[in-house]
Amino acid sequence: MMRTRPLKVALLGCGVVGSEVARIMTTHADDLAARIGAPVELAGVAVRRPSKVREGIDPALVTTDATALVKRGDIDVVVEVIGGIEPARTLITTAFEHGASVVSANKALLAEDGAALHAAAEEHGRDLYYEAAVAGAIPLVRPLRESLAGDKVNRVLGIVNGTTNFILDKMDTSGAGYSEALDEATALGYAEADPTADVEGFDAAAKAAILAGIAFHTRVRIGDVHREGLTEVTASDIASAKRMGCTVKLLAICERAADGKSVTARVHPAMIPLTHPLASVREAYNAVFIEAEAAGQLMFYGPGAGGAPTASAVLGDLVAVCRNIVAATTGPGESAYTQLPVSPMGEVVTRYHISLDVADKPGVLAQVATIFAEHGVSIDTVRQQGRPDGDGEASLVVVTHRAPDAALSGTVEALRKLDTVRGVASIMRVEGE
Repeated sequence: MMRTRPLKVALLGCGVVGSEVARIMTTHADDLAARIGAPVELAGVAVRRPSKVREGIDPALVTTDATALVKRGDIDVVVEVIGGIEPARTLITTAFEHGASVVSANKALLAEDGAALHAAAEEHGRDLYYEAAVAGAIPLVRPLRESLAGDKVNRVLGIVNGTTNFILDKMDTSGAGYSEALDEATALGYAEADPTADVEGFDAAAKAAILAGIAFHTRVRIGDVHREGLTEVTASDIASAKRMGCTVKLLAICERAADGKSVTARVHPAMIPLTHPLASVREAYNAVFIEAEAAGQLMFYGPGAGGAPTASAVLGDLVAVCRNIVAATTGPGESAYTQLPVSPMGEVVTRYHISLDVADKPGVLAQVATIFAEHGVSIDTVRQQGRPDGDGEASLVVVTHRAPDAALSGTVEALRKLDTVRGVASIMRVEGE
């Protein structure tokens, strides 16, 4: 039987995503009601600029007083798409205190203070859903939190930022440098006027923290995630990757240690083999590769940003939360029972691709090999090539076997001190093998 009293929804933010949420709620109202078992009503929209014309939204619903909106008491669900830490954090906790469940797309807040938000939701018997905070329209949070709840996830490897994937894809396919590719991404609207959050890896790091926490049932904050951006990736790095049968991607990597006693979370550029499924992810698309003990290897792929795709994830959460309200129950909350520590980057075991500018004379390779051996790092392949201009220098590319990151970092520092090493042209990890 259909519940007649509508469930009232407060929308915080009405930008690219928020306006799409409002549009879908209006145009698909009958379908949403049928799926939920109750009608859903947009009861208020909090914005910063009330004078702006918002097509399809009753101006009487628009307010600049977000606090008053979430305190109303008749609001069943608050949808938060304003982003940032404050006032979003205060508004969400206030919503819980006044009886509303929350759907959020706020990756930065969840990565910084997710534990406190989950605790507030549990204290007041309300839901906190956030599928849209990671990878846009791609169903990822709920499969990790629910579908794989009976399995043991060992690794999450993914492309979770469309801007950086677009830039690297253009560098790979057109031979463009970083600046040229960034300019194209900006012109097409993939990159913000200030692209720092994307190109320096902050956006991906927040998503990695959320994914690691869910996958490994432990608490991981953004400060626990090792982060490197892609601003130092060069056309030469892309060319070297091609020679190895690889491509370069900015990856979010979350792993459970082999002994199961710790986890790691990191974001950085890496070479991955062209045979890996993530290598074929093009343009601004996202994809996440999950390795679980029983399920094996799973891949989730799709648009990771944009108004309509992100709104799709928000509406999916809204339907789930409303169904819970109709059924007088709540969905799964935080699962952090393992309390596993997050290991520092130095303990991560990985491979390296190191390009050196060296003196073009006998004995240099032996000196370099000795440095690697002294630091306990085994060399997989070496390629040395003289310069066509005959300037007395050569390029030496070393690809290592897997070793602790700290050992590899120590190796690089020692190499810099050799008189025969003129400079370290590039350093990049090799993943996905």
